[in-house]
Amino acid sequence: MITIKTFVFNPFMENTYILYDETKEAVIIDPGCYESYEREELKSFIQEENLVPIKLLNTHCHIDHVFGNHFIKEQYNVLLSIHKEDLPTLRSVKIYAPNYGFVNFQESEPDDFFQDGDKIVFGNSSLEVLFLPGHSPGHVAFLNHSERICIGGDVLFNGSIGRTDLPGGDYDTLLKSIQEKLFKCDKNTMVYTGHGEPTTIGKEMMTNPFCAIHS
Repeated sequence: MITIKTFVFNPFMENTYILYDETKEAVIIDPGCYESYEREELKSFIQEENLVPIKLLNTHCHIDHVFGNHFIKEQYNVLLSIHKEDLPTLRSVKIYAPNYGFVNFQESEPDDFFQDGDKIVFGNSSLEVLFLPGHSPGHVAFLNHSERICIGGDVLFNGSIGRTDLPGGDYDTLLKSIQEKLFKCDKNTMVYTGHGEPTTIGKEMMTNPFCAIHS
């Protein structure tokens, strides 16, 4: 059974997730830890729980979700996986990070790329990759069907959706990703969002003012 630990990091209040099961193997998703005390908080949790990180995953590569990529790769000797369509998004961070005041940002290149439908395996658990562009060109979510959990990044929020005014964003594409793919998941699936509190597929299908399906 998958356990999910949530951290809220950086000025963007980004949700960083560690997923692990009874084997203690873990995946780290969207490490937003920029400050040293944030990195120590994450590191301490991993030590206290005796976890063994084996994978580093990005749902997408906007600055607030990749601050800690370099740290995680170096600290735990794990490979970084992203969707290939978000490679330009990742590489652009080093260019604009100083404009936001993040002068100590350390860039990190991906080691491999996943595709829609791929399986991410850790311990006795697995996650399916869902390709959900719109917020960024290569945005994905990570879904476990049997346990009804989804690490959704910045696609769908509790009562809202991801912004589409950043480079590579597209409103119509985002709505299509949500309605034609994410809303096909079990209605009881819990969506752990990139910012804010989690929600469920069923709730957003019924009440989300941007993408609800009333049929």
